[in-house]
Amino acid sequence: MKKTINFMGVRNLAFAITLLLTLLALFSWFYKGLNFGLDFTGGTLIELTYEKPVELGSLRQELSGAGYHEAVVQSFGAATDVLVRMPGEDPKLGTEVADALRKVSGDNPATVKRVEFVGPQVGEELRDQGGLGMLLALGGVLLYLAFRFQWKFAVGAIVSLVHDVVVTLGILSFFQVTFDLTVLAAVLAIIGYSLNDTIVVFDRVRENFRVMRKASLIENINVSTTQTLLRTIATSVSTLLAIGALLLFGGDNLFGFSLALFIGVLAGTYSSIYIANVVLIWLNLTSDDLIPPATKEAVDDRP
Repeated sequence: MKKTINFMGVRNLAFAITLLLTLLALFSWFYKGLNFGLDFTGGTLIELTYEKPVELGSLRQELSGAGYHEAVVQSFGAATDVLVRMPGEDPKLGTEVADALRKVSGDNPATVKRVEFVGPQVGEELRDQGGLGMLLALGGVLLYLAFRFQWKFAVGAIVSLVHDVVVTLGILSFFQVTFDLTVLAAVLAIIGYSLNDTIVVFDRVRENFRVMRKASLIENINVSTTQTLLRTIATSVSTLLAIGALLLFGGDNLFGFSLALFIGVLAGTYSSIYIANVVLIWLNLTSDDLIPPATKEAVDDRP
């Protein structure tokens, strides 16, 4: 018989670690705040065209040396097209940036094609819509699990998801990683990944209630988590390998996206075991909770 791992035997220690990480994440989040990118704060977009392909790394170094430390340099379409995003609204920025980049262009001059401004009002609208999207996603998860399983499972999953999002945003805030729309997409993807991992464990817990009728809830959770452990490890490791490749080779444009996903997958794997399951213990889930309520049958009053 397969040996059962006593995951819940260290649940108190795991809860202490969880509480510490969450408080540190919240402190960083409220003290430092998120480093919102131009998608949320507004700024200037400058498109330049070179006669020959240009290396983006040298352009970033030159702009940083010229004092434009917050400039974001991206390839735009062809290898000769470059898009520079910078905070602030100044019509002279296009000329100043072009002059700074000509120092490294040599015989490959740059021509400014367009300069556009994204005002702060647009940034606020995007930020509000992004926050609303996260709330709607969490609300949809709550409703789905309440109907699919039982409300105690729904509470466990939501607490787990909130933990994953808070820890991820806290780490991004601590290191002041630029928070743009790609990072927001990563946070929403974390919700989906963590939910999938949690549902697999929850489904096995529900099935084992029918098989292990005399087992306690803690025994059920230990057995269920052990039975799904190989699946969890295989999924997490394969996902982390793919994200790790993006993190190392995806460049600056995908760094925030990859880092957020990497943190979220680790947090989601941990929370599906030591947060979602622990909430079930706190709520004292029993087999009676999974029995549908009896319906009253119509009584025939005819003599």
